[in-house]
Amino acid sequence: MASQTYRLTVKGELSDRMRLTFEGMALTRADGTTTLIGPVRDQAELQGLLQRVCDLGLTLLEATALDEVG
Repeated sequence: MASQTYRLTVKGELSDRMRLTFEGMALTRADGTTTLIGPVRDQAELQGLLQRVCDLGLTLLEATALDEVG
């Protein structure tokens, strides 16, 4: 099964140090939010990312599977 690219948006502008917590995800900050975009292998990995957001006390604003291009 091929990985799917996901975009997770959380409230607040996360520090560069948080980038290590979400290894493999691109992190961008704007207007009081942080967007993480990257490949997710399967539902178990997605659940792990969502649990990490929760464990860190972050507010998840959006989780979206992005369409594959090509």
